[in-house]
Amino acid sequence: MNENLFSSFTTPTMMGLPIVILITMFPSIMFPSPNRLINNRLISIQQWLVQLTSKQMLSIHNQKGQTWALMLMSLILFIGSTNLLGLLPHSFTPTTQLSLNLGMAIPLWAGTVITGFRHKTKASLAHFLPQGTPLPLIPMLIIIETISLFIQPMALAVRLTANITAGHLLIHLIGGATLALMNISTVTAMITFSILVLLTILEFAVALIQAYVFTLLVSLYLHDNT
Repeated sequence: MNENLFSSFTTPTMMGLPIVILITMFPSIMFPSPNRLINNRLISIQQWLVQLTSKQMLSIHNQKGQTWALMLMSLILFIGSTNLLGLLPHSFTPTTQLSLNLGMAIPLWAGTVITGFRHKTKASLAHFLPQGTPLPLIPMLIIIETISLFIQPMALAVRLTANITAGHLLIHLIGGATLALMNISTVTAMITFSILVLLTILEFAVALIQAYVFTLLVSLYLHDNT
């Protein structure tokens, strides 16, 4: 039972070789690049959503922060598309792997912190010690603020991993219960199936919301350091 439950989170292989890189690159094919003077409806909707998201996310940034626009838009498109990829039958969700999420969170977090120490050295150092702190509490507060700073990328990665994994496990469990109840009670099975459909719709929303939350937190870290 445990093997079947977590089989969707194991790294897929072909002829003994991992193919997670190919699966991760697959969603990029779903975003066509415009090559015409007048775009079709799909590309127009895609460009409108990207412009709307970028305008909302970059409105709080100054000129230095807006240079990260391409990085942030690429990040939200990548995470959103890979989250949705996992909702397809017989597919694999790369964002359920903590290693992948840490691989995204740590470099982006480190980039924002390095930017802050480079351009706002005094303000960045001032975050470690609030103004008016009593003298006996200074060492303790510095340690606490340092730990809270280094825990930020872990919180980013664990939040994304936990939300996507929990949703997939819940869909798997309810789907298995629906199949088991079909031979026992048709009415109960239909009720369970209705819950499964609603949960699947919710997971589509969660896939996009988690991509937005991850990118928004990176954007807020950038805003604090620029």
